[in-house]
Amino acid sequence: MDFTTGGRLEVRITPDDVGKRVSVRLLTEDREPGATFTDVVGVLTSWTEGTLSITRRTGEPVRIAESSLVAGKVVPAAPARRRGPATSAPELDRVAARAWPPVTSEPLGEWTLRASGGFTRRANSVLPLGDPGMGLDAALRRVTEWYAARELPAYIQVSTGAEGTQELLAAELESRGWIREVSSLMEIAALAPIGDLDADTSAVTLSARLDDAWLTRYQRSSGEPSPEARTVLSGGPSVWFATIAAEEGGAPAAIGRCVVDGRWAGFTAVEVAPERRRQGLAKAVMTALARKALDEGASAAYLQVETDNGGAHALYEGMGFTVHHSYHHWRVSGKDPR
Repeated sequence: MDFTTGGRLEVRITPDDVGKRVSVRLLTEDREPGATFTDVVGVLTSWTEGTLSITRRTGEPVRIAESSLVAGKVVPAAPARRRGPATSAPELDRVAARAWPPVTSEPLGEWTLRASGGFTRRANSVLPLGDPGMGLDAALRRVTEWYAARELPAYIQVSTGAEGTQELLAAELESRGWIREVSSLMEIAALAPIGDLDADTSAVTLSARLDDAWLTRYQRSSGEPSPEARTVLSGGPSVWFATIAAEEGGAPAAIGRCVVDGRWAGFTAVEVAPERRRQGLAKAVMTALARKALDEGASAAYLQVETDNGGAHALYEGMGFTVHHSYHHWRVSGKDPR
């Protein structure tokens, strides 16, 4: 990364650049030979009292003493991915929200408050795409009151790492004592190569109806699934459930879910019985669902996976999925959000 002008390192950023994507070089605390400098790239979210805060694309905040800066400049927004369909983070977040619809929702300006009896954070968090129509402190008070009235913790889903994401909001939440609990990746791929995978789909049954057998394999169903869980899972523009029956009865060997929404096919709940893993069942489920989505006119695929699920990352990377951006669920703490 070139920070020089006429061969000299220069700091070409100021506090006026808050909100922009920047690249900085700074002195390390441990000045070991050959490791004097380190670089940080991300969105400059604050610059106050001699300290900069930069949020990386992963959502990780980095605090830097102004005195340690040796170079810095504004850089373009993260480039479009070389593989996979072209899209923006807000578009993907809206599509994914339609595929996992809450039982109850209410607008707050351009934000959407979502509640589903506590079934998953995605269906019980604020989707903050735009302006809440009031100051942030007033909006956060309204959010906490709305969830408290439903006996739920207040969560806000915040995306980072792409053009149009919400690093500034993440920094504001952190400064107010909100806690980042879970981070996930939004991954995308072209749909046709998934449908063309060499997978034996003969044992896969597809249905547009959620049934009890499918639910017995679904890991979030502990005991009798709640009405809210059934509503969320069944919701979406065009929903398909895939099942591979167990050889000797009981819970299915594998399941999956796909929601078709225009050009997008969203994959969720791909699960395989522990004793049947590494037998190609997840691949078969994904392939069968992709072929159905292609029949309905979709051309692009997405899925959401928690950052610490290494096995799933390896599976999906092998199918052509790449990371588009990250998102994180921030929970209100006991601290008064002002």
